[in-house]
Amino acid sequence: MRRDHDGNRNNAAQAEDIAGAVLAWLAGDPEMLGRFLALSGMQPQQLRSAVGDPQFLAGMIDFLMGHEPTLMAFCEATGTKPEAVAAAAHYYTKPGFGPGEY
Repeated sequence: MRRDHDGNRNNAAQAEDIAGAVLAWLAGDPEMLGRFLALSGMQPQQLRSAVGDPQFLAGMIDFLMGHEPTLMAFCEATGTKPEAVAAAAHYYTKPGFGPGEY
């Protein structure tokens, strides 16, 4: 388990755990996986090679964040707090400057 200098699990490890849980959840629900594939434009055979791509992981988490019922279904099924999913989304999207910031 990776830890930062304060002894807490670091953001990367937490985000990776969430991404793995999302992928496992999608894989266990053919209807939801089909919806994800349709919305993302991916083909099933592309999933294996995309798993290590941070942009793919960001898109997969964004799929949850973009539809509250889907997010809540994931959270309920996995015992994950919505705030943890939001933190993982924030980690993978690495937002740039906010309005008026340079």
